[in-house]
Amino acid sequence: MICGRRRCRSVAGSCDVAVVGGGQAGLAVGYYLRRAGLDYVILDGQSQPGGAWRHGWNSLRLFSPAEYSPLLGWGMPRQEGEEFPTAGHVVDYLRAYEQRYDLRVRRPVRVHEVRRAGERLAVQTDDGSWLARYVISATGTWECPYVPDIPGRDEFAGRQLHTVNYTSPEQFRGQRVVIVGGGNSAAQILAEVSRIAEATWVTLRPARFMPDDVDGRVLFGVATRKAAGGAGGGVSDLGDIVMVPSVREARDRAVLHARPMFARLTDRGVRWADGAEQPCDAIIWCTGFQPNLTHLASLLPGWRQGEVATEGTRSVDDSRLYLLGYGDWTGPASATLVGAGRTAKATVADITSRLRG
Repeated sequence: MICGRRRCRSVAGSCDVAVVGGGQAGLAVGYYLRRAGLDYVILDGQSQPGGAWRHGWNSLRLFSPAEYSPLLGWGMPRQEGEEFPTAGHVVDYLRAYEQRYDLRVRRPVRVHEVRRAGERLAVQTDDGSWLARYVISATGTWECPYVPDIPGRDEFAGRQLHTVNYTSPEQFRGQRVVIVGGGNSAAQILAEVSRIAEATWVTLRPARFMPDDVDGRVLFGVATRKAAGGAGGGVSDLGDIVMVPSVREARDRAVLHARPMFARLTDRGVRWADGAEQPCDAIIWCTGFQPNLTHLASLLPGWRQGEVATEGTRSVDDSRLYLLGYGDWTGPASATLVGAGRTAKATVADITSRLRG
């Protein structure tokens, strides 16, 4: 059996549903697959539970208290001394959740390709090939950071890194740092880097701040009403940046002032369209992610151009494929803990009806 350019040595097994990815979305769908009594396997490329939460920067936290951030079936315990749980606490919760429901996770197993194999889909991995009647892709976006193709990017002699490479501000002490991006990651990283470095914030569009009293509790409520077909705007209408304590503190220090996007990089820094230049030692690209869909190339011919057509979470290109947890296009707030559970429930219900129909 050929896996693209790789040769799979054996068939590892067959099942009703193969889930690719064992982070929060993968575990959420595993919970419902278990309840439905379906034969399933979750294939996770990481060596330990926790998904992308294992790789966030040191100060990363949830936007809401633990009781507002659960997967379905079991609430997240509160973290002593922390109103907003840390990333490490979320990892511990996901590990315990996986154990609590005895979810069938195999790791580390890297999925190279999902391809058609007659009436089934072949999930080809570095540990053999699984044959499944349905596949749920839940690989997220963390492994596919996006950096815009800015002129001069290869000329810059300083350091460039993306959110995925950022750990703490200490490495930038006393330096001149340009932080690019208009979302939560950029605002939170700016808040701590600006304490010990000369930080400049750059955004493509003017930053939109949410009201101080809006956190994850409000966001999940808005997303839930929108998912149920309720009236009014969605989460994006409230703004882009949640005013967590560190960002409010940065506002009090008057550092939440963004400059427009520069036109190019030079060897020493950045240059705006009017010719003004600013030297810097480092650039932190907080410019988001793209869905990790390389393994679906043979099933989704347009994904490289950003064209992934779905009905709910089911692929229009192949009705045996579902995509879960990649963002609002796979369900309102589906890239969050609570949102992942909601879309997982609908996905498994659809698969179950098809299998039993």
